[in-house]
Amino acid sequence: MSPKELVLALFTAAFADHDPEAARALVTPNYIQHNPQVPTGAEGLMALVPLVAQSGMSVTTHRVISEGDLVVLHSTFENADAFGAPSLAAFDVFRFEDGKVAEHWDNLQPIPATTASGRGMTDGPTEITDLDSTEENKALVLGFVRDVLGGAAPEKAPLYSEVYMQHNPQLKDGIDGLIAGTKAWADQGYVITKFEPQIVVAEGNFVFVASDATVSDQPWAFFDLWRVEDGKIVEHWDVVSPTPAQMVHDNGKF
Repeated sequence: MSPKELVLALFTAAFADHDPEAARALVTPNYIQHNPQVPTGAEGLMALVPLVAQSGMSVTTHRVISEGDLVVLHSTFENADAFGAPSLAAFDVFRFEDGKVAEHWDNLQPIPATTASGRGMTDGPTEITDLDSTEENKALVLGFVRDVLGGAAPEKAPLYSEVYMQHNPQLKDGIDGLIAGTKAWADQGYVITKFEPQIVVAEGNFVFVASDATVSDQPWAFFDLWRVEDGKIVEHWDVVSPTPAQMVHDNGKF
């Protein structure tokens, strides 16, 4: 079973078939959990499955990318009130080890009724292309994260993108929309002082980066996905959330 097949099988067992024993067979006994609300270990995941079944929650996965021992799923959860909202956009990251899933990170964000760009949080292209450009695209995106989001050289933003289709619900299209939105956020008191990538997964034209951030002295998590075309960033999706001070385990968000 390939890493992608393994992770999708786990998602199916947990969120579609609601079969805890099938899920157990796909994870390591010491499965490491980073979701703040779910206990670590295989038993923590098993206990979640019946709660998902009772809630009527369903999941649709839109994108699957993988690199090395990591797989990223970009999904929508419906009937997800148990996790904080009726509809949630999500990124889930899984690490596999010896043919089983060994570790999980995620980020969840409520899906609003309207967005600034008119695009949804998960719609858009899904096809993976340009596999021979994976490393080049990864370097491009990490440069953008360092210079623009991390603030090292924000004036370089136009060098990274000419067309920037935006799926963040609060931001308009274009680099100008990103800059204006960031300024508006700062004007509301949300000032980013740290933006440090923790997980990077690239496959062809898609590059995913999960970052540990500090916003107005509080910890936040930014899970971002970019699509690259002809050496330029052309599209962006994200799931952003504050990191809670209290978690049900000691593994941290990352």
